[in-house]
Amino acid sequence: MTRGQAESEIDSLVTKLNKYQHQYYQGRPGVSDAEYDKLFDRLQELESQFQDLVRPDSPTHRVGSDLSQDFPEVEHTIAVLSLDKSYTLEELTKWVAKTQDNSDSVLSFILEEKIDGAGIVLYYESGILVRAVTRGNGFTGNDITGNVRTISGVPLRLARSVDVAARGEIFLPKTLFAEINATMEIPYANPRNLAAGTLRRIKSSEVARVPLDIFVYEGYLDGGFETHFEILNELEGLGFKMNPNVGFFSDRHELDRLRNEHPTWNVGCLKDTARFINDTRKKRETLSYEIDGLVLKVNELGVRERLGYTGHHPRWAMAFKFESPVGKTGVKEIEIQIGRTGRATPVARVEPVRISGSTISNVTLHNQEYIDMLELAIGDTVEVSKRGDVIPAVERVLEKNEKGNSTWQIPFDCPTCRSQLIKSGAHHFCTNPACDDQIRGRLFFFVARSQMDIENLGPETVEVLLEKGLVRDVPDIYTFDPDELSDEPGFGEKKIRLIREGIEKSKEKPFKSVLVSMGIPDLGQNAAELLIRSGYGDIDSLLALSDRADVEALTEIHGIGEKTATQILDELSKAEVRRRIEALRKAGLNFAEDLRPERWAPTFEGQIWCVTGSFTHFKPRELAMDEVKKRGGRATSSITSKTSHLLAGDGAGSKLQKAIELGVRIVQEAEFLKLLDSSR
Repeated sequence: MTRGQAESEIDSLVTKLNKYQHQYYQGRPGVSDAEYDKLFDRLQELESQFQDLVRPDSPTHRVGSDLSQDFPEVEHTIAVLSLDKSYTLEELTKWVAKTQDNSDSVLSFILEEKIDGAGIVLYYESGILVRAVTRGNGFTGNDITGNVRTISGVPLRLARSVDVAARGEIFLPKTLFAEINATMEIPYANPRNLAAGTLRRIKSSEVARVPLDIFVYEGYLDGGFETHFEILNELEGLGFKMNPNVGFFSDRHELDRLRNEHPTWNVGCLKDTARFINDTRKKRETLSYEIDGLVLKVNELGVRERLGYTGHHPRWAMAFKFESPVGKTGVKEIEIQIGRTGRATPVARVEPVRISGSTISNVTLHNQEYIDMLELAIGDTVEVSKRGDVIPAVERVLEKNEKGNSTWQIPFDCPTCRSQLIKSGAHHFCTNPACDDQIRGRLFFFVARSQMDIENLGPETVEVLLEKGLVRDVPDIYTFDPDELSDEPGFGEKKIRLIREGIEKSKEKPFKSVLVSMGIPDLGQNAAELLIRSGYGDIDSLLALSDRADVEALTEIHGIGEKTATQILDELSKAEVRRRIEALRKAGLNFAEDLRPERWAPTFEGQIWCVTGSFTHFKPRELAMDEVKKRGGRATSSITSKTSHLLAGDGAGSKLQKAIELGVRIVQEAEFLKLLDSSR
C-alpha cells in the first residue's frame, strides 16, 4: 500500500468511526459492535505502519498509551476563577436582587447543577482538541491532554472548524465508584477525588480503563452570541456533552418556546427558582453522579461584561452550596512525617477548624499524587472533612492563595536524617533504617496494645528511653536495664518493677503476635493468620522463602496477592531485619507456632453452613467456614433447602433473601463468635 492510499483510508476510517461513536452515545448505533471493532482494528493496523499519519481526532486515542508522561504547566487563555458561594435561599435571593439593581435591567438566569468532579478546560483549534488543562491556580494548570483524550464523552473533533475554550467537569458515575475504589491502595473518599486521581495517572492506558464522563457548562468562542443560553445551544451543536438538568428562569422571556426547545430543562419565572433548588436537593441522592450544589448565572453576556470580576470570582454567578459536615480553613504549612517503614507522609498544618464536635489542625495528605490531584499549595483555602467521622481529610481547594504559591512538592531529603527520599510506587521513602523517626516508629508499633502489648511500656516511656540513649532498636527493649530509669521523675521502684515484669511477660506472646509486631509492610493480623494456617508456622520457613524469592509459594495462598507476597519477602531479605529477628530470638521471643491440632467439640455436627457478606473477624470470609468444619459442620457455596445456617455479614446479597424465603436460620457475626467460644 502506498502512503497516499494509507492516508486516504485512514481519513475515511476516522470519519466513519467518529460518526459511529457519536451515534452510539446518542443511543442510536449506526453499525453493529462487530463491524465497529473490525473498522477500529483496521485503523490501528494502518496507524502502526504509518505513525506519522495518525490524526489528532483518531478514535484510537481513546485507548491511551502505555508510555509514561509528564504533566507540564501551561497558561490558561481564559480566566478560570472560583465562584462566590451562598448557603441559604435568602442569601441567593439577595444576590439576585443586588445583581438586578447593578445591571439596571430585567435579567434572566440559568441554574445548573454543580457537578462534584474534576474541573477541566478543553482547548480546540480549528475544531480539533489540542489541549486539556486542569484548573490549577486559575492562571496556569497541568496539561493532561493524553489522559483526557481517552474519555469517550470528550469530542476529539467538533462538528465545525472553530476555536473554542470549553470549561467542564469530569466525573465518575456513583454506581462505578465503589467497585473501582476497592482496588485502590489508598481508597478515595468520594467519586470526585477518584476521578481527579485517575486523571493524573502517568499512563493514559490506565485512565482509559476507568469509565470517566464529562459535562461541559461554559464556552468561550467567537460568533456574536448575546446570551449564555445561545452558548449552551452552540456547545451542544458542536458535539459537547451537556447536562440535561438545567433551570431557566425569567420574567420577560417566552417560556413556552424554551420548554419546547429543551424539554428536559426546568423553565419558569424568577419566583420558581426556589422550587427548582428544593426539588434538586430532594432528588440529589437519586442522581447517577455527585453534585454538591447549584450555580446560578446571569444569562445576558453583555451584562456579565459590565458586572465584571473580583480577583477571585465573577460577579455574574453565584454557587448555592448544599450543607455537609465539612469545614473551611487555610493551609499554613505542609510538613513531612517519616513512619516506621520510612514512608514519607505529607501533613497539612491548617488553621484550627471545628468539624463534627472536634477541632482539626492537622490533616494527612497521603502522598504527592494526592497533593497533585488537589493542586494544593501553601496558603490555599480548603474544604476539610472527617472521613468516617474520624480521619481528617482535605477534600478540595476552595480558593487559591494570593501569593502565587504553586502546587507543593515533597522535598528531596528526609527532614530528620537528611537521607535522600526515593519514590516507590505512589509514595516516597527515607532509605536510612537508622533514621530517628523510623526507629521511633518501629518501637511505638512494637510495644502497642494491638501488637506486643508490653505493659507499662507505652510511647511516653519509650520516648524517655530514646532520650536517655537506652534503646536504639526493638531488641534493645529486652537488653536495657530498667534500673537506669530510677533518676527520672515518675519512675519509682514500683514503676520500674512493673516495666521489668511487662517485658518478661511479653516473651510469652505467640509467634503470630511477634511476627505482626515486626512491622513488616502488608503483614498484618490477617496475613499472619493465613501464613500460619498454610504451614508457615515458624520464621525459618519464611526466611527460606525469602532466600529463594519464592513469591509464587505465597500467592498460592488464598487471600495473599503478588504485591503483598513480594513486599513480605523483600523485607525479610534485608540484613537489618534479619539481625533484628536473631536478636529477638536470642532474647527469648517465640518464632515458631505450636501447630499441634486443636481439639474442638463437634457442636456443628450435622449442620450445613453457607456464608455471605463481609466480616470484621474473618477476612477472607472462608476462614469462618474453616471454623465450622473444625466443629464437625459442612460448608456449601449456595443456599438450598438442605442448608441449615447462613452466616450473614455486611453487604449480604441475594443469598440472604433466598435463605429467608427457605426458612434457613440467619446468624450474625456476633452470635457466630459466641457459638465458636462455646465449643472451645
